[in-house]
Amino acid sequence: MSSNVVDTIIAGGTLVHPDRTVRSSIAIDDGTIVSIGNEGSLPDTERRIDATDKLVMPGMVDPHVHAHDETRALDSYETATKAAALGGITTFINFAWEGWEGEDSPYDPDTTILTGIERQRTAGEEEAVIDFGVHAVLVNETQSNLDHIEDAVHTGVSSFKVFTAYEIGLSNGFIDQVLGRIGELGAVGVFHTEDQSVCDQLTEKLRRENRGAPEDYPDSRPDYTEAMAADDIARMAQEAGAQYYGVHTTSRMAADVLERYQEDGSEIRAETCTHYTVHDDSIYGSLGNLPLMAPPIRSPDDVEAMFEHLRGGALSVVSTDHSSYKKESKQVDNWWDCDTFGVNSLQRSLPVFHDEAVVERGFSYPDLVRVMSTNPARTFGLSNKGSLDPGTDADIIVFDPSRTHTISAADNAAVSDFSIYEGADVTGWVEKTFVRGRLVADDGEIVADPGHGEFIERELPEWENSQQPLRG
Repeated sequence: MSSNVVDTIIAGGTLVHPDRTVRSSIAIDDGTIVSIGNEGSLPDTERRIDATDKLVMPGMVDPHVHAHDETRALDSYETATKAAALGGITTFINFAWEGWEGEDSPYDPDTTILTGIERQRTAGEEEAVIDFGVHAVLVNETQSNLDHIEDAVHTGVSSFKVFTAYEIGLSNGFIDQVLGRIGELGAVGVFHTEDQSVCDQLTEKLRRENRGAPEDYPDSRPDYTEAMAADDIARMAQEAGAQYYGVHTTSRMAADVLERYQEDGSEIRAETCTHYTVHDDSIYGSLGNLPLMAPPIRSPDDVEAMFEHLRGGALSVVSTDHSSYKKESKQVDNWWDCDTFGVNSLQRSLPVFHDEAVVERGFSYPDLVRVMSTNPARTFGLSNKGSLDPGTDADIIVFDPSRTHTISAADNAAVSDFSIYEGADVTGWVEKTFVRGRLVADDGEIVADPGHGEFIERELPEWENSQQPLRG
């Protein structure tokens, strides 16, 4: 045995890599994975953790989270990252907003994406218990915005969010210019795709018909509006040679569109979210306005389509689109009067998806690691995240695959006082969460202080045909 002493050894567990599982032990020192092997071949340690009958996985990477300052969302970095750590998420990507002229803007219209990036970085480094990055959100059609894209890349922000909907939606003409610049730099375009003009017309029609019940809401933003916008932007991205990432894909129609453009996986990629893989639109009848989000939760066939396209590879990531709101803000007479769209999911995403995808549908643990850890890390330039490879950050979770628990909003670490998974009995429990070797969550309790999390300056990713489909 080596005379060296390392900080921690996690012993006797089953290590889950994106392509295999192996019974082994893992040594951590100074925040880094230093070696993997039989425990007897590893150095001495100051702390041994017995992972017998447990899974040892890379920490989950969530590339779609709303926290701190984001329009109306209530979580701080402290509350959001605590929820994430309890859910086995060791890195997430938030959003850095610029200001705009409009009733929904929380910022001075002169606020730039560079100011937004610095604001998010400062807040996160003070409060976060896990690591984080940001996407820059472009909402103004100005030459200065195009110029700031390269400046943002120099700060370690290599992805740029664009909306086609709401008052912050950009025109196709300006999006074409954005994609040209992103393509030149090798950055990533992150797109919320819905055709707002059609959604507006449908909403007005429902209002005239007094169809304000939650069950009527999906009719205001149907699947074809998502598919129309996705087709427009993907086509422009392909022409520009730009890397396109579609967020919160909900429907068979939209996923089919993206699949048609995916010649080799080097330009067009997309995610779905946990809630679109486990809930269908009947949830609006049972939970009312609580699940209001855009795009809506859709039909049972669309749920099946999410898994079909995860298997096929058109969808390569499962994220949360986490936003915390209070139940009271959702209690409105007509769904169109609600201005708090979104649900909290950071703390529940891994066990809920594990229960549905692995336990119920027979997907493998490497499948789970790919879509919730390795693929998002590679997609967004997080080279030290998303794997158990020696030399990478010791972002590791110990996961009990057989422990069951009942989800209750009373246990939320996030600000939100409800859960769309309330009362669900799920199999799979995050026992321990390490971020750069530091234990931050232990059996349902946060054991690290705010400020442990670091802002990650991300690289410009080089997408290749490396996003493997699920095998389940």
